[in-house]
Amino acid sequence: MYAAAAEDPDDLTGVAGWAVDVMEGLGGPGAGLLIALENLFPPLPSEIILPLAGFAASRGGFSLTGAILWTTAGSVVGALVLYLLGRSLGRDRVLAMWLRLPLVEQHDFERTEAWFGRHGRKAVFFGRMLPLFRSLISIPAGVDRMPVGQFLLLTTVGSAIWNTTFVLAGYLLGHEWHRVEPVVGWLQWVVIAAVVLFVGRWLVKRLRQRRTA
Repeated sequence: MYAAAAEDPDDLTGVAGWAVDVMEGLGGPGAGLLIALENLFPPLPSEIILPLAGFAASRGGFSLTGAILWTTAGSVVGALVLYLLGRSLGRDRVLAMWLRLPLVEQHDFERTEAWFGRHGRKAVFFGRMLPLFRSLISIPAGVDRMPVGQFLLLTTVGSAIWNTTFVLAGYLLGHEWHRVEPVVGWLQWVVIAAVVLFVGRWLVKRLRQRRTA
């Protein structure tokens, strides 16, 4: 996994050890930087970084309030970068990339676009609390040109709920902070399984349509 469980933070290895080094060196801003990077590079796990930020706060590295504020600021900054990327690419470029994918057609893109138009605010808000989708949802929000103020508000509130939950868990669990990871790990696999099933069903339907055409 990302690190071995250890009571002494100096004994942590891998991503957890690196995250501790960053937070010990930079304090609260370091926790915010790590979460901003987690939004841009999803393989960096927030289920490790957030509880560790709470653990660091429990040791007096910075305050609990500081841990929550800095990590939430990092979430917003990382999401905003991806939002601006989607906005700068624009609909036509994203559509052109979409049409290069196998088994997809323009009306699939348009249906997805219409769905986001109906549910975009909910998707941005609740997406902040779902592994993987935390990062991905910012791009269609930018492509759809969701008002930036609305995007920032929904992202801030959704991220604050997610971050507070896991920072507080790490703060209360102390040396047992790593117990949070399996819970989020199961949630992540549930989300992945749901996406795989949805995509698989869509592919089967598409192949059948092409065979009967």
